[in-house]
Amino acid sequence: MYLELLQSLIATPSLSRQEEGTADLIEAFLKEQGLRPNRHLNNVWLRSRNWQEGRPVILLNSHHDTVKAAAGYTRDPHRPDIEDGKLFGLGSNDAGGALVSLISTFVELENDDSLNCNLLLAATAEEEISGPNGIAALLPLLGAIDAGIVGEPTLLDLAIAERGLVVIDGEAKGVSGHAARKEGVNALYLALDDIAAIRRHSFNRPSDLLGPTSANVTVLNSGTQHNVVPDRATFLIDLRVNEAYRNQEAVAELQAACQHSELKPRSLRLQSSGIEKTHPLVKAGLKVRQGASAYGSPTLSDQALMPFPTLKLGPGDSARSHTADEFIFVEEIEAARKMYVALLREAYGVVL
Repeated sequence: MYLELLQSLIATPSLSRQEEGTADLIEAFLKEQGLRPNRHLNNVWLRSRNWQEGRPVILLNSHHDTVKAAAGYTRDPHRPDIEDGKLFGLGSNDAGGALVSLISTFVELENDDSLNCNLLLAATAEEEISGPNGIAALLPLLGAIDAGIVGEPTLLDLAIAERGLVVIDGEAKGVSGHAARKEGVNALYLALDDIAAIRRHSFNRPSDLLGPTSANVTVLNSGTQHNVVPDRATFLIDLRVNEAYRNQEAVAELQAACQHSELKPRSLRLQSSGIEKTHPLVKAGLKVRQGASAYGSPTLSDQALMPFPTLKLGPGDSARSHTADEFIFVEEIEAARKMYVALLREAYGVVL
């Protein structure tokens, strides 16, 4: 049943901002299970029927949007074929397998009296572009949430921290002049001095899980012609922030290292995230899957927009995401469903 749902999702194009078709499929599927899902934009969500005020609220979340198919595809990206135990298709690994596993977990547990928590299910849009109409638009409607499981391909290891991202525009201003007479103040040289300072800078808050916060200058622009000293130089910084910093703190530290340039972050919303190893979800996950590891993830997800502890966990391999001929093993999907159910029962189950 859930494998067929995933095949239907793969067969339905769902690029970010164009997820109407897959949202319709998910909504219809939940109604077929006797549930009453809610819809906000292309986000589908619902609360468990066995909801009791005062209990912990746990969000089960994954996304149903995809990136564009990679140029190297040798198969139809929307043809959900199964061969040698592999289900092929765009979005199969990122993150359709996790999504249908979480949906099946919710359906199994949402009306279970032995579970001492309230479950929220959210199948969301625009994750691949960190867009405003995905989880960010939905969270204000969901109320207080104590913790969440974010379904992404982790090989069923536990991603307990994730880097944040800030894209920063840097600008140095000088004075134009004639290059032959060495007039003016060369903005390009000013920018290069600050770029060198950024390259030398070491952020002073380490992380055992994610390593140091890092900044890389990736684009540089200046000048219009060979004989004019440029009065403006701009550059672009990719800042990856560990869980020891808030984004604004890391930007301020980087600005202090620059003597000539003004740094303007495009957004501070994609924060680093983390969950303590002592959290019930983490302890339960490590117990129910012997040999699983807890690690820091270098890739960004909707965790960055969630202001509560989140565990990133799911079937599939991040290395397969956004690749040509994307696939997930069918057995990985069933293993994820079993792990999600066992994890929640271990963390929040009660003896009747």
